[in-house]
Amino acid sequence: MTGTVGDTVDFTEIHDELRSVARDVLASRDAAELTSGRLADLGWLGLEISDELGGAGASFAETAIVLEEFGRAVAGGYLGAALGAGACGLLAETADHENLLRTLASGETMTAVALDTVPDDSAGAPSPFHLRTASGGLLLSGRAEFVPDAMTADRILLVADDPHGVPVIVAVDPHELVCADQPVLDETRSFGIVTADDVAAPPDSVWRFAGEPEVAVRSLRDRAALSIACDSLGLSVAMLDATTAYVSVREQFGRPVGSFQAVKHACADMLVRITIARHLVADAVRQVADADPDAWVAVSMAKSHSCAAAVDIAGVAMQLHGGIGYTWESGIHRYHKRAMLNRALFGSPAAHRRRLAGRYGNTDG
Repeated sequence: MTGTVGDTVDFTEIHDELRSVARDVLASRDAAELTSGRLADLGWLGLEISDELGGAGASFAETAIVLEEFGRAVAGGYLGAALGAGACGLLAETADHENLLRTLASGETMTAVALDTVPDDSAGAPSPFHLRTASGGLLLSGRAEFVPDAMTADRILLVADDPHGVPVIVAVDPHELVCADQPVLDETRSFGIVTADDVAAPPDSVWRFAGEPEVAVRSLRDRAALSIACDSLGLSVAMLDATTAYVSVREQFGRPVGSFQAVKHACADMLVRITIARHLVADAVRQVADADPDAWVAVSMAKSHSCAAAVDIAGVAMQLHGGIGYTWESGIHRYHKRAMLNRALFGSPAAHRRRLAGRYGNTDG
């Protein structure tokens, strides 16, 4: 069963090839073998980086395909770099940030992005970090949790408010921060807690957004939420495929359990929810890739549905596998734990539904 994240009329063949390669690579390798060099050789780190800087000059539509396949394979190590490239794409061009993009595309540098994990579109909402003016220059303080790939990053991009309250990106070496491992049940990915306590921020480490700063930060939050939605779609598809394969060969009372009506209905329900998620995610990906100013609506719809569905689908998959589904060897627990964390990352389904309700003047849960 194939996904449709990122599919367009003009690039379907290219997207199918990218999806096929990503699926083969992730299925044949242990996640630990996917080093930054290997990811760069595959071209995944530079998908959205311009040709002049060593990238492919593609869009988020292509990145979304790889993100979905990482979810399908419950692999880690890509989200931080994908968010880093997206953050740099929103910045005004400077030599420093172009150098970062060049080293990211080549695999020399891996990034992490520290931003709020809950969507907040209210005007003037504070960033997780802030800059203040001191006698020796700018000092950076703040804290962010659940930062993807923070513990393996060579550069961390912090969303901060400058002394005037304007959102900016501050590029910091992890050694200048306090980075602690974030304990989570999902062992397939790495998250960190990033803390800054009056860290010196040289002027060349403070990067301005190319457009309206508040709009750019919202776009970055939306991108993070949609990346998780892509991941949840991929793991949901993997769970449906694994379940249908299992119930077609597992026999009880002399017949495959997949022939039982209750099992058929459960699998059909999984397929329906995945089909809805696929269309919602594909629509959101298209709007984000096209920089549609109203993309946040599609993003919240995709995030709220696909992440909630993934938790239910992984749970049903565990049940339909019978006793073996609850064993460590089956591996289904990895998908279920990942789906549980995805549901909370960058806005829970309830938070995104409240965000959508606010569009129509209803902010009641």
